[in-house]
Amino acid sequence: MEHVVLLLVCVTPLVRGYSSGKVMDSCEDLRPHHSGVSPQTAPAPFTVTTGHISYRLGEEVKVQIQAPASTPFIGFLLQAREVGGRSPVGSFAVTAGATQLLTCSQRPNSAVSHRSDSVKTSIQATWRSEASGDIKSIQFHASFVQNYNTFWVDVTSPAINFTNDNSGGSTRLPTTPTTTTYQPAPPVGSITSADCGVTKLCFSQPSNCNPTANAECFFMSAMMLSPTAAAIRYEMTGPSDGYVSFGFSDDQVMGNDDIYICGIGSDDVVRLQHAFSTGQTAPQAIPLGNVSDVRASVLDGIISCSFTSIDVVSTQRTTGFNKTYYLLFAHGPNSRGQIQFHTGTFISSDKVDISRPWIVRKAGWPHIIKAHGALTLIAWMTIGSLGMMVARYLKGMTKRQKYGKDIWFLVHVAVMSVTIAATIIAFILSFSYVKAWSGGAHPVLGCLVMILSFLQPILALLRCGPQHPRRFLFNWSHALIGVSIKALAVAAILTGLKLIDSSLDQWMMKVMGGLVGWEALFYILLEVHLKWKVNSADILESKKITVDVLLMALFFLGHFAFLVTLLVGIGKS
Repeated sequence: MEHVVLLLVCVTPLVRGYSSGKVMDSCEDLRPHHSGVSPQTAPAPFTVTTGHISYRLGEEVKVQIQAPASTPFIGFLLQAREVGGRSPVGSFAVTAGATQLLTCSQRPNSAVSHRSDSVKTSIQATWRSEASGDIKSIQFHASFVQNYNTFWVDVTSPAINFTNDNSGGSTRLPTTPTTTTYQPAPPVGSITSADCGVTKLCFSQPSNCNPTANAECFFMSAMMLSPTAAAIRYEMTGPSDGYVSFGFSDDQVMGNDDIYICGIGSDDVVRLQHAFSTGQTAPQAIPLGNVSDVRASVLDGIISCSFTSIDVVSTQRTTGFNKTYYLLFAHGPNSRGQIQFHTGTFISSDKVDISRPWIVRKAGWPHIIKAHGALTLIAWMTIGSLGMMVARYLKGMTKRQKYGKDIWFLVHVAVMSVTIAATIIAFILSFSYVKAWSGGAHPVLGCLVMILSFLQPILALLRCGPQHPRRFLFNWSHALIGVSIKALAVAAILTGLKLIDSSLDQWMMKVMGGLVGWEALFYILLEVHLKWKVNSADILESKKITVDVLLMALFFLGHFAFLVTLLVGIGKS
């Protein structure tokens, strides 16, 4: 492991000598001795990166400290230390005029600092390991100063392991700290649910899915590599045409979240991004930080990223490793490399400690969303089906019974009115909770069902009389719109069940398919029987009605079995 230390030294007339960078009294604690001022506790906007993930005796390692253009620094201190150690190791060489070498712990050139109080955004130095001796993993630590009152202490780089391998050189990383590279060995096949709950924490949808076996699996994992350096290996993968992402939150509502995004850029290259989510606008990009060994790829529509990070989690409300957070996972499209509003998301049921192996449970859907699903299902797969069947196939049973209107007509109007009322209530419930457009095709289909359901009774009220020569136009259009609403409702229910069904085999989708098939079968039987009645004038009417009743009874008997199964599934989702 490796430790790198950069110390910010504040330039101010109140502390003579700090603007010159001669800060040898800060060599041990890496703190600028600014009287009465404490270091910042929020995550530093600066990064410390290296060109290697391992090194050999006497080898040179490029080290770069960098700040965003909007947050430059004026002072710094940089050291290399063994992991867990407090003394500098190795020696530095610098190439820029804004830097100088210091002697710390009686080791010449063992630290680097600023030479003046000029504004800086990037510094590069070369560190050389000892030529001999008992060498261990090292890490670079850095401290940055913006002004006398604002400074950060102990910003670290990823650890660098010592290796005795003299055959092929050490493994190098990209030198740009905020970008990732498309590795030739994509992690798609290597990201697996193996060892979940044993050595790593895992979170997925469907629950307990394995991304190597299920192409529809959305998956993330976290595994502690080094408790001392708090290094964690993260993985995320899922089918998407834009991005997949995971984040940490203090609650189960998006906003104030620390997130990592694996997305396809405008050049079709997958990159890793670090961001902070406000919940109302697009996430704000922040420096990638102390991240190494980044692998990113897209293969057959599956986007994957894996990386090692020693950045602490920060939601601005809480910061640190040994704390608990809710896990968020989101995926969606992008436009010219910019992520768009997510089309799917799931959240952990409880707060978790990412440093501990665990299989995280997904939070159940809110009761208001379950009510939306149940109402839609009952409205269009039960009440609506009854209304359509009465109008089409059961006119003969009530043709001699009138209460101002034919009984079949009164039943049809009453049942379809209840169906439309349930549809409106379900529509209001979903949008009052979500308060946004999300879920892919599901909300689009739902809106189409709502619009046509609203128009259908209005058109019915404007129909011409039964004896009008153009009455057939209303009959056909009314039937066509009704069938269209039914088809759209079935599609909306299927896409909705796909969103809430977290089982590995998606059994609710299969049950819904069985219900649709069962209903289609009886529509065919009733249609055949209707044609038979028209062509069988010599058959007693009572026998025809008996067949109608038997078919309807058998249909609803099987129908209720499917319906209850789906309602139970929705309730448990």
